[in-house]
Amino acid sequence: MTEAEAFEKKQQQHKPSNGNVPPEATREDVFDHTYKEKEGPKPPSNIVWRNVIMMTLLHIGAMYALLLVPSASPMTLLWSVLCFLISALGVTAGAHRLWSHRSYKATLPLKIFLGVANSMAFQNDIFEWARDHRVHHKFSETDADPHNAVRGFFFAHIGWLLVRKHPDVIEKGRKLELKDLLNDKVVMFQRKYYKPSVLLMCFFIPMFVPWYLWGESLWVAYFVPALLRYTLVLNATWLVNSAAHMWGNRPYDKNINPRENKFVTFSAIGEGFHNYHHSFPYDYATSEFGCKLNLTTCFIDFMCFFGLAKDRKRVSNEVVQARIQRTGDGSPRSG
Repeated sequence: MTEAEAFEKKQQQHKPSNGNVPPEATREDVFDHTYKEKEGPKPPSNIVWRNVIMMTLLHIGAMYALLLVPSASPMTLLWSVLCFLISALGVTAGAHRLWSHRSYKATLPLKIFLGVANSMAFQNDIFEWARDHRVHHKFSETDADPHNAVRGFFFAHIGWLLVRKHPDVIEKGRKLELKDLLNDKVVMFQRKYYKPSVLLMCFFIPMFVPWYLWGESLWVAYFVPALLRYTLVLNATWLVNSAAHMWGNRPYDKNINPRENKFVTFSAIGEGFHNYHHSFPYDYATSEFGCKLNLTTCFIDFMCFFGLAKDRKRVSNEVVQARIQRTGDGSPRSG
């Protein structure tokens, strides 16, 4: 067993103040040091032209929507911000921290809300999102990483969605333990009805509410709170895969690519503490500093206050400090 593997095993056995971190809760999102990329030439990138066309049209529509923003009513702009936050939470508090990392537990009402919010985000269903994210952590920056940042900013940001997955991504994804997702009724219900839920939550509801309640034009209601908001949420999420793997400091582990990036922290409502997150993937706050610049952590804490969430997993200060001393780059942290 290598030093790094021994350290991760020690982390998994540690008991933080907000609940235990059993090995079964973390083994699928801890980096696999035994993986070796296949020798020889890389397989060719097979472009998915349907995705290329759809993403191109989406971003053209979003740029046009920017021209409509001045003509939108203040209520429509506020509604757009609310839709942004709801859909972002469906990814950050839902697909990411709850279902991918199991870093806290949610009651059924909260799960339903996060499932609906995730459909509003339209970034693949929860099952597929969580599966691919676990593969990303387990094989980060290798051929088995769905959005391998070693292949450049464009690939990590959006290019990975425009080509067929590398065979190793598919192979490793199939071998993951995913029983928790398969046994989750909310996850499987959303997966079964994903397409109609996306049409309803991502496009129809954001457009219908401002038109029906305060008389916004359907044209503006479609392009601003629906199309523009959706595109902004997509890019905010993608920046975690691209910018947060390339630019920023590494106070916790200088041996990995993920960085602390304040711009990504702001745009992705708390997901930019990425060097910390890849060092301690089971920490529900994804940050050493709790709610600071971390709206998602505030939301989870708020849900716990009302009894809708519990068992937040946390890393002790002693373990964090030990990691900083052992592998950090010596740079100041975000707190």
